[in-house]
Order: sequence, then C-alpha cells, then structure tokens
Amino acid sequence: MTHHITGQTVETQLHDLPDCLEGPAAWCAQEMRDNEHRWLTHLTAEEIQELTQAAQNYLDQGGDIGAINTQNLPLPGLSHRLDTLRQDLLSGCGVRLLRGLPTMRYSDRLSAVIFLAIGAHLGSARSQNAQGHILGHVRNTGAHSSDPSVRIYQTAERQSFHTDSADVVGLLCLRAARTGGSSLLVSAESIYNRMRREHHDLLIRLFDPIATDRRGEVPPGAKPYMEIPVLNWHRNKLTVFYQRQYIDSAQRFPDAMRLSPEHVQALDLFDSLANDPALHLSMHLQPGDMQFVYNHSQLHDRTAFTDWEDPDQRRHLLRLWLSVPGDRELPDSFRQRYGSIDVGNRGGIVTEQTVLHAPID
Repeated sequence: MTHHITGQTVETQLHDLPDCLEGPAAWCAQEMRDNEHRWLTHLTAEEIQELTQAAQNYLDQGGDIGAINTQNLPLPGLSHRLDTLRQDLLSGCGVRLLRGLPTMRYSDRLSAVIFLAIGAHLGSARSQNAQGHILGHVRNTGAHSSDPSVRIYQTAERQSFHTDSADVVGLLCLRAARTGGSSLLVSAESIYNRMRREHHDLLIRLFDPIATDRRGEVPPGAKPYMEIPVLNWHRNKLTVFYQRQYIDSAQRFPDAMRLSPEHVQALDLFDSLANDPALHLSMHLQPGDMQFVYNHSQLHDRTAFTDWEDPDQRRHLLRLWLSVPGDRELPDSFRQRYGSIDVGNRGGIVTEQTVLHAPID
C-alpha cells in the first residue's frame, strides 16, 4: 500500500508492522481493574493543602488565570509526583487519575487555578477551539451532534471512542450528572493487537489517509477536513488519531477521499473492539477527580447522561489540552492538525481569529 501525505510518499506494508505490541500501554480492562495503583492516585492532605494555598495566593495577588506557569505558581511538594505522572502518561499505561481534591468547598475559579497549575507542571496548555480557550468547559449546551458545526462534548449524547488534538487531555470534574456520564478508556495498542491477529486485511486500511471533518474550525489556508490515518507507525511507535463521527461527516465534502467498503468495515471493527468490555475500562468521575489521558496511545469516550434540573447542579467538567516535553515524535501528517509538530510545542486549534485565554464562565 502506497499513499501520499504532504508531498512525501509513505509506504506501509503489513510486514512493516509488528506482530504484537507489548508494554504497559497495551492493557486490557481486567488488569486495570485488578491493579488500580497503576492509574489511580489519592492526593494526601499535605498535597491538597499545598495546591489550595498556592492557588489562593495566586488569586489574592491578582494573577492572570490564563498565564499560570511553573514559575509564577510553583508546587515544590508535588513536583516529584507530577514528574512521575507525566512519565506514566508518556511511557506507562497512558491513564492517570488524581482523586481527593475537595472542589465542593471551592469556588469554580479556585478549582480552575488548581487545575491549570497542575497542567502547567505537566506541559503547556493549548487552544481547544477557534475562540482560543485553553480552559475548556465540558457540559451539555442543548446542542445535537447531527449539526456539523457542533462538537460532541457540547451534548448529553453518548460520544464515541476518540482522541483529542493534543498530546494529553485532562479533565477536572466539578459536578457530576444525575445519572450516566461515565468515562470510558481503551488502549489503541490492544485494539491493534486484536486486529493484527484476527483481521490484518482490515487493519492495514487504517493506515490509509482518512478524511476527518474540522467542524468549521479551519486554520488559514487549510481544507475543512484533515487527511490523517487512524493508525500511524512512526519511529517504532503506534500513534492513533480518531473521531468516527467526524470521519463520517467529512464525507459531506465532495473532494474528500471516499471511504471504500473495506475502510468502513475496518472502522466498524475498530469501533466494535473499542466497545468490547474486555478491552475498555469504565470509571465514574467524582467531583474533584482529575483524569489525564495520553492521546497518542489511548482513546476516551463518555456515556450518555441525564442532568439535574437545577442549572447550578448540572454536570460540569473543566478540560485541558497539553503539549508535553519529552514526548514522542509525530509523523508529518499531523501538521494538518497541529501546525507545528515540534515536541513540547504542538497541538490545539488555531484559526485567524484565535486569541488564547482561560474563561471561567
């Protein structure tokens, strides 16, 4: 199979790919359930006190929430813990959950500062939309995913397994839904292993460039869709890039690559394996939980939910997209999404109107 990406000829043949991916990122659900210490960390009282005092001091001094960094908001007591967390994301199982932050006692502003401070010690925050929001708000706006201008996180619908446009995605749960809204995680490496063993003829189709809708957030001079393979084998690492709804909606563009029947079968199988309970891990985020997921090896999802009638109680998560120093190199095709693919300075959504800021409301 030969295809062209940004002026280069890239050949991916089955014999170029490993028979099996091994290592901590190629996990299955039961081993994660049996070994919570691999991904779950409980903050100590001392760590919570450090976070709270540092964030409150920053607010008291009138600090700009959108300008938090390791110099103006240091966390010396937590630095080793966060260094370990970063390495677990990049070279471990790719999933970490920090639990115990008492956000119900905090204002949303204080919670946001704590979350941004932790993010700054893991990497640099990236823009999550054309408005330049480095702090995202994940909640139901009443929108519907059938609208091609809507992004799935703005609805209460079931999402689908996908990756975000950054090295790491972080979520802080402020308030949970009345019912539903569970977080689902799955290893792209485990999906690869199953497809390599059982359906290698379909697996190879996922290394073709496949159009993904930008949903109206188009950088200057770019097409309204990207053409990045779902799976990428680069420098002996498997990197995933996936959002099935946006792949399907990209077919509305006449010049986008048509999905062949084999591509559709491969995508359907990929989805089926991601939804296999033997592969994916389910967790219900509690208020105060901070979840971090490595987008290049893991996919995440969220079940549908029913919200509270009271607007002040409704499900609300804060989100960070982070570019992480020391990360893997990415294939050139990712320039379509990231612009720069320089390690530590990549990811996010930038258009001509983008101005970076961190909205609290």
